[in-house]
Amino acid sequence: MKHLLTTLFAILLIPAIGQQSLAEKLGYTNDDKLLIIHADDLAVSHSENIATFLAMKAGSVNSASIMMPCGWVSEVAEYKQENPESDFGLHLTLTNEWYHLNWGPVASKNLVPSLLADNGFLRANCLQFGMNAVVAEAEIELRAQIEKAYAMGIDPTHFDAHMGCLLFSSADLFEVYLKLGREYKVPVMLSRFFIQAATQAFKDKITDQDVILENVHTAGPGDYDSGMAAYYEKTLNELSTGVHALLIHTAFDNAEMQAVTIGQEYWGAKWRQQDFNFFTSTKCKQLIKANNIKLIKWSDIQTAWFD
Repeated sequence: MKHLLTTLFAILLIPAIGQQSLAEKLGYTNDDKLLIIHADDLAVSHSENIATFLAMKAGSVNSASIMMPCGWVSEVAEYKQENPESDFGLHLTLTNEWYHLNWGPVASKNLVPSLLADNGFLRANCLQFGMNAVVAEAEIELRAQIEKAYAMGIDPTHFDAHMGCLLFSSADLFEVYLKLGREYKVPVMLSRFFIQAATQAFKDKITDQDVILENVHTAGPGDYDSGMAAYYEKTLNELSTGVHALLIHTAFDNAEMQAVTIGQEYWGAKWRQQDFNFFTSTKCKQLIKANNIKLIKWSDIQTAWFD
């Protein structure tokens, strides 16, 4: 019996022998530290756009994701046409969290009624979304956002989920997220750290077609209270080997962004200005160099994984 179990275990290991890691597929070794510095929320405001464009041009930010239902998306599309090397993905958006800046779905409202709050806009948070969303209607909206991007001349390099709603609401919604990535040949943001914490229902949806990063790092309210620069320095100094993403939000603390984020200190205008300040700083570049971190883009992963 023991011999039989040993043989079966060896057979199960055969497919993994010689299998390349994501780092190796990208042309690196498993001892390398690879990082995407990724700015969320493009198109939510002019302030967000301009700060992010500048952080990509002059700073260390090398990727960003777009909220297709938001009002400043045409500015992003214009920038993409003028800067085709820009690494832009889609921040798939099914919620609308700000008090006075409101947006609805890209799809016709009559096709996605379960996604709408009483005011006709998208719901305010993931809990409300998850409690009400019909999976088929969520898929209609997500496809509408993706197709709108292509129609505007934006070929997304990745998909990720605004506020994480597609990662936490239900296994069926999570399955749609993964399915769209496979269908459009676009990596979706997913990490081993998330998988370790997920329930089996979520784990069962993942296949060997899905790209898996080591970890996705992002500051929380406690980090903001303690000092954003300290959090980012610690993250860069302690980054492990493998492929990671660091999610940030770059905008200016100006009248526009203060109005967008009114009443919400966390992820507000001051937070976003601090992100911009750090990731356009010489200190950030020095830390990346000192820790031998290699910056990569989502487009690198897309090419290595799907081509």
